[in-house]
Amino acid sequence: MPRRTAPSEPALPSRLAPALLAWFRREQRPLPWRVARDPYRTWVAEVLLQQTRVEQAVPYFERFIGRFPDLRALAAAPPSEVLKTWQGAGYYSRAVRLHAAARALVTRHGGMLPRTVEELERLPGIGPYIARAIAAIAFDVPVVPADANVFRVVARWTREARSLGSAPVRASLVRRLEMLAPRRRSGEFAEALMELGETICRPRRPRCDECPVAFGCRAWRELRDPATVPRRPGRPPRRRVRAAVAAIRCGERWLVQRRPTSGFLGGLWEFPGGKIERGESPRAAARRELREETGLVAGPLEAVATVRHDYSHMSVELHAFRGTVRRAVPVGGPRRWATLEEVARLPLPKATERILGLLRSDPPAWKRADGPWSASPLRPAVLKRRRAPPTRAAPRGSPRPGHVRRTGGRASRERRGLPPPGAATPGRGEGG
Repeated sequence: MPRRTAPSEPALPSRLAPALLAWFRREQRPLPWRVARDPYRTWVAEVLLQQTRVEQAVPYFERFIGRFPDLRALAAAPPSEVLKTWQGAGYYSRAVRLHAAARALVTRHGGMLPRTVEELERLPGIGPYIARAIAAIAFDVPVVPADANVFRVVARWTREARSLGSAPVRASLVRRLEMLAPRRRSGEFAEALMELGETICRPRRPRCDECPVAFGCRAWRELRDPATVPRRPGRPPRRRVRAAVAAIRCGERWLVQRRPTSGFLGGLWEFPGGKIERGESPRAAARRELREETGLVAGPLEAVATVRHDYSHMSVELHAFRGTVRRAVPVGGPRRWATLEEVARLPLPKATERILGLLRSDPPAWKRADGPWSASPLRPAVLKRRRAPPTRAAPRGSPRPGHVRRTGGRASRERRGLPPPGAATPGRGEGG
């Protein structure tokens, strides 16, 4: 019996699904979590991919799976080791919840991930999208997980003019995808949608001429620029924060402290410090924060570096100073005295990791005359990515390095449902 849909939600062309699946079987990238459709590997990958692009997630996934090859190994690990292995991937609350869910699974589910969306959603850190992704990809449950890539793809297929921030709009698009999805191989269909959004139907400059399903895309047929769909809301500007830290040494040991386990960068270790108050110098702020947080009053503070780091919601300018005390006061709980080698083995924020690299260098990097971050103690070095040297532009029409030119011949266009070169395209070029 043919599937029916409400008049306000016309069905997508039925040949979209087989064309998309055929393209995916030919063109899918050899990603490490696709080696085996293991539920645990699928889960770890989907958690990483929540806030991380695929090419960035691959090395973190391989490192995490190398250290915790299965769910029981993850559940048995101490939290600090999980955070250290996750270090650099950002959004550390993902790792905290992943670890908590692994322990819950070992305790209540025999170390196995449940198969239903409802049971998966009850686990820490698993929301509607990840639950559906695990169910579809690992267990072939007939559901469609829709992330930003998938919503963008279907919004262009339907030329959705409304904001994707609206829950009813998202629900409508998911219903149309579910009517299109095959009853079997749900995971393959879900991954094909994600792959299309990642590699072809990109947010800006979509590669429509290479799209295997352009024949079913209203944005391609009807708009001069398909990238105008979906409508993108304006992003609020990043909040700018200025802070200062004091790296205090007593003999060969340095004072570090752990952030609260809940909240921003939860559970990571750093040097004492905090925000610079209005009208306060960075050095004065480092001294004040050290005294307020630890009760220590250090001698002269020497400038080490100014580290700038961008997070999703703010940009931080972190001024780092170093100083010494004669006696290591007793500490406990979230604070400890440790050698630089011991500090390096702790889970650290990226900015702290960069400061630590300077402190461990020999001779000290901030005092080098010819180093990449050379500066006098009175003018701290500014740590930021060095720009690559300019390259000479390639001759017009030459292929990019590693790029395979596609011929786009008549047969290729016919396979993708596109008109032959030179043919009139109804509606193509109309403004939208």
